[in-house]
Amino acid sequence: MKIQRVDPAFVHMVWDKIAPFFQMSMDGGGSYEYTLDQVKVRITDGTWTVLIAIDDAGEIAGAAAVHFYNRPNDRVGFIDMMGGRLITVGDSFDQLKTYMQSNGATCIEASARESVARLLNRHGMKEKYRVVGVKI
Repeated sequence: MKIQRVDPAFVHMVWDKIAPFFQMSMDGGGSYEYTLDQVKVRITDGTWTVLIAIDDAGEIAGAAAVHFYNRPNDRVGFIDMMGGRLITVGDSFDQLKTYMQSNGATCIEASARESVARLLNRHGMKEKYRVVGVKI
C-alpha cells in the first residue's frame, strides 16, 4: 500500500473514486458536522489535504482528509476523516507519519469513534480527551 497526496488541482479528477470513502467515514457513526459537498469544498479550497492509499493493483483503496495547525508546543497533523484501507494496513502508518513530519507535524491526532480508536491504538495512538457538545 502506498500513501499519496492529491494536489487540490486534481481532486476533481479523482472525486468520484474518493467520495465513497468519505461517505463511508461519515456513515460509520459519530456526529459529523459536514455534508459530503461541504467536505469537497474543504478539500478543493485547500483547507484539508487528501491522502489516498494505492493498492498493489494501482487502485485507490482508501482516502483521508487531514489538516495542520499549531499549538504552543506542537504542530498537529489532524486526521479529519478517513475511510477504506489506509493507515491501519502494513507500513501505511509509517508513511503517514513521514508525510505529517514533512509538513512540520510533531504529533498526529484524530477524532475517532471507538472502533477506529482501537485500530489506531495498534500504532501507538492513545485517547487524549473526549469531545462533547450541545447545540444551543
